[in-house]
Amino acid sequence: MTDSTLHRVRTRFAPSPTGSLHIGGLRTALFNWLFARHHGGSFILRIEDTDQKRLDPTALQTLMEALRWAGLQWDEGPEVGGQYGPYVQSERLDLYRQWANWLVESDKAYQCYCSPERLQQVNREKEARKEPPGYDRRCRSLTPEQRAAYEAQGITPVIRFKMPLEGETVVRDAIRGESVFDNATQQDAVLLKSDGFPTYHLAVIIDDHFMQISHVMRAIEWFPSFPLHAQIWQAFGWEMPVYAHLPVMLNPNGTGKMSKRNPPKDKYGNLIPVMVHDYMRAGYLPEAMDNFLANIGWNFGDEREFFTMAEAIERFSLERINPANSAFPVEKLDWLNGEHIRALPPDELARRLQAVLHDAGFEASFDRVRQVVPLVQIRMKRLTDIIDLAGFLFRDDFAPPPPEELIQEKMDAASTALALERAHAALAGLDDFSHANQDTALRGLADELKLKPKQLFGALRVATTGQRVAPPLFETNELLGKDVVLERICKAAESLAVQS
Repeated sequence: MTDSTLHRVRTRFAPSPTGSLHIGGLRTALFNWLFARHHGGSFILRIEDTDQKRLDPTALQTLMEALRWAGLQWDEGPEVGGQYGPYVQSERLDLYRQWANWLVESDKAYQCYCSPERLQQVNREKEARKEPPGYDRRCRSLTPEQRAAYEAQGITPVIRFKMPLEGETVVRDAIRGESVFDNATQQDAVLLKSDGFPTYHLAVIIDDHFMQISHVMRAIEWFPSFPLHAQIWQAFGWEMPVYAHLPVMLNPNGTGKMSKRNPPKDKYGNLIPVMVHDYMRAGYLPEAMDNFLANIGWNFGDEREFFTMAEAIERFSLERINPANSAFPVEKLDWLNGEHIRALPPDELARRLQAVLHDAGFEASFDRVRQVVPLVQIRMKRLTDIIDLAGFLFRDDFAPPPPEELIQEKMDAASTALALERAHAALAGLDDFSHANQDTALRGLADELKLKPKQLFGALRVATTGQRVAPPLFETNELLGKDVVLERICKAAESLAVQS
């Protein structure tokens, strides 16, 4: 263990409840969770809801549902509690005001009375002079009399941080190493807004300190604020956590960030979901999604791409995170999902498939689904594949297929009807309707009729299942039962006889 992990590890995921969880947010949560679990530490969920204008009242439950689906249970936070709560920022406003005022009293921050209109005018003037935008620090050196005059006008000030005007701020990132920032290029950021709510810059420092966060793993988008945050930590005189800024997850073609506003597409032009709930509904396993996201920007260590979270926990380290941005390899997700489906114990897969079938409106008992599992497990990429692959096994309202669907290559209606009639007779004569006996009888019939097995079996598959693609024919027939199979073959042959 390195010096940076000698203290008890405490990581946090701190989303804003403004909508569903983005897939990039889930990866951030996953990396924090893996790091905490690797070191036997704690993973904290904190809700940053100080941007009251963008709040979605349903978002918190949606966020927690997505995290729990992915298996990322938090040790402290909403619905769990903990000794460092409350874990929702809007419930901690007094703490933020107290420490914002302390910074003012300590000459580390100041009250700013400038109106939004003046700030806009300052930026217009700077733009005209081709200077970078930003506050001109007008209120940084107000006299007591000037402040009193503003107060007399009823103006409620914001509190701004006093960024050093000279020198450099040196920061160290656990992934990217040391960076140096010129203080003259930094802004006096707002810490406390006029409505009494903190900005991210103040709340995040106070919360990380009082919740004893040891490692901050957050998106690289926050890297430009790193020198500001380092200076705020120094102003408070508090020990700063280890920071690690995670690489951006890019579109599959590597052209830009995965974004809801500009949804990415795969190589076929299909939209790629960017919200976690879309993947939950699409039949992906949480184990596969975790495995997939862990591969984006982190290296397992031996070129292996398929692994469990238990294996990832054992190996996870910041040193194996690649600082370079990584494309979203969507083509690997279905492959990984299929691998994880095949790795599930049959009873567990049956339980999950039963839930999918119920959601789709099928009446499906566990025992029936469990019978189907051996027929489909090796063929599935997503749990929802069960609907198209074997949904017919859970329907009572079987509709006979159109005659043209029954006719196989190099066959016509008459030859197909004859083949089905002979197959009906062969199957009707079986006392043991096992799939092995069906196979023996019908392969012999195909030879007798001078048909290829795929011709005879293809016609039978459509006749008994109603579809061209289905699980293995004879095992499926065994599940359907002899009476059902014979009835369906008979109706299919009759439909062809009428046509011919």
